[in-house]
Amino acid sequence: MPRPEKERMVHRPPLFTAFKPAGIRGRALPRLPLSLDEYEAIRLADYLGMDHAEAAAEMEISRSTFTRLIEKARRKTARLLIDGTRLYIQGGNIHFRTNVSRCLECGQLFNTDFQSDKQKCPACGGANLEDLAGNFGHGPCCWGHSPK
Repeated sequence: MPRPEKERMVHRPPLFTAFKPAGIRGRALPRLPLSLDEYEAIRLADYLGMDHAEAAAEMEISRSTFTRLIEKARRKTARLLIDGTRLYIQGGNIHFRTNVSRCLECGQLFNTDFQSDKQKCPACGGANLEDLAGNFGHGPCCWGHSPK
């Protein structure tokens, strides 16, 4: 019986969750899932420039697990660029450290934590908010993993 997969930490939900080549209908393209932990590996190593040991510590996983994760994520990103697949971010055994909300009235994005319940947009005062972590089925489960 394989060992259960350790939960990985992701800083915050992605702002964009689907990517495809321009000019081609998404329905016509093969779909390729990128897990939230693979997304986080790309963000830490390639966007922020962290070395594998630093990034692994940030995600609370081993360095060797991080290396396998980033290699998988890079292969999928290459398939998007070379083969023109439709890449979408979904699931994974993760918890978010912080959350992001989007005002559906003015489009403003703002950081939130899981303990506070922001009811209004800080930019326009609108109450029609989208919880990005909630879009991935997260929220109360991440409370204990938020920074203190």
